[in-house]
Amino acid sequence: MSTNNQFGKKGWTPELMKSQKGKTYVITGTTSGTGFEAARILLSKGAQVVMLNRNPKKSADVIATLKEKLGANIDVSAIKMDLGDQASVKKASEEVLKKVSHIDALMCNGAIAQVPKRTIIGNNWESQMAVNFFGHWTLQAMLFPMIEKSKGRIVTVGSMGYDMGLKTIKFDDLNWAKDYTANDAYSQSKLAQIMTIYELQDRLAKAGKTGVKAYACHPGSSRTALIKTSGSFMMRLTFGLMKLSPLTQPAENGAYPELMCATEENLDETAFYGPTGRSNWVGPVGAHHLEPHAKDKAVAKKLWELSEKETGVKWSF
Repeated sequence: MSTNNQFGKKGWTPELMKSQKGKTYVITGTTSGTGFEAARILLSKGAQVVMLNRNPKKSADVIATLKEKLGANIDVSAIKMDLGDQASVKKASEEVLKKVSHIDALMCNGAIAQVPKRTIIGNNWESQMAVNFFGHWTLQAMLFPMIEKSKGRIVTVGSMGYDMGLKTIKFDDLNWAKDYTANDAYSQSKLAQIMTIYELQDRLAKAGKTGVKAYACHPGSSRTALIKTSGSFMMRLTFGLMKLSPLTQPAENGAYPELMCATEENLDETAFYGPTGRSNWVGPVGAHHLEPHAKDKAVAKKLWELSEKETGVKWSF
């Protein structure tokens, strides 16, 4: 547990957020959970929000709900994008670049978790790696020129799951042809996301691109539909019981770390942000300990080079 929170005993909350009028945020995975709450809170502060979701019907329903809650004049729109399909990610990226004039933050919130059986999708990748990591890799790279022009931010929503698996990247069997477990595959995808943010920071600094900020955070143990959507029956049952305990928090609270990283000034890019209470599952939002394997430079460099090769997408710096 962290005892030295720069935002005080209550940690960061949206009460500290200034007006977001004139700001534009692009968010993946907003049809429920932390993504929905992040969009709602930003819109309530006057921001423009572009949602990237796989299901157009759910996007339309969410927009209707948000307008009912916040008023018909909110600036919210949706673009269809399937993170597991590289062609879809590229198409959606092009639509975003045509639609908006600037991006103050790209919030990589969408995810799948604990897929019980090994599933291969997209470019012959394991599904959790395809959606959580490679999908966001390509999206970030495609939108980077506008983010750089806007002196904006990239916010990756990781997970404490990064420390609950093999604690490295399984380069010799990235797609788990052997020894697949839902947890290890999920852990690898989240570790990859987090690692790449710190590698990106180093590469931006080396290239002199200091106007762009990149942050890694996580939502803690939040009551969302993530496990219900893709987890096994036993995992859904286990987390369903956990939701009744003090070891979980509302989805709104789970959105606070990514909102803070997207909007707050004077944040340390090298830090890792999330709840600072029990096991970093719940509690006041701030910076807390990150295990050294998440900043293993040799692994991160190899992962970056592999990602360029796997996706065929390189960053423009």
